[in-house]
Amino acid sequence: RSGILGGTFDPPHLGHLALAAAARRELALDRVLFVPAGDPWRKGDREIAPAEARRRMVQAAIEPLAWAQLSTVELDRPGPSYSAETARRLAADGGEWWLILGADALADLPHWHEPATLIATVRLAVAAREPLDGIPAALLALVPDAAARIDRVPMPELAVASTELRERVRDGRASRHLIAEATREVIDELGLYRE
Repeated sequence: RSGILGGTFDPPHLGHLALAAAARRELALDRVLFVPAGDPWRKGDREIAPAEARRRMVQAAIEPLAWAQLSTVELDRPGPSYSAETARRLAADGGEWWLILGADALADLPHWHEPATLIATVRLAVAAREPLDGIPAALLALVPDAAARIDRVPMPELAVASTELRERVRDGRASRHLIAEATREVIDELGLYRE
């Protein structure tokens, strides 16, 4: 039983780790693969840290977690990173698979590349403080039985975002309570997020 937590991870923060841990506990996952996006096509409107830097930050963040693994499947292939393609490649190894995401990502899922293929390939583990209010109508139009492929992961809402962390680093403010110390060491070593 495996989970996939993908993202730009620019930088990875404690909210990502908490989400992965909550999904692991709720769904009895054996492992969670952290998958940094190689070419995050939906982030084309802003500059992001180099792929190798983001790989190193994720590796540093998950190092102490025996159940967490880094997957470079998206970093290793050229072109845009699509969750449907990543899920197909990873799930081909067999076993049960979940894509871990927040309720905000579920609402946006109809705009992703091949959402029907994604839901047919893996189940969705959706973090939500309360029971899910409902599946977006646009998603149900694409995948009428989507609700049967979604598992709720109870989790409180955490007020941490990569955007805020980049600003904190740029401004020289503290980040210890929002980011793993080893990740901050990589950021400082590489001089990331400075003007």
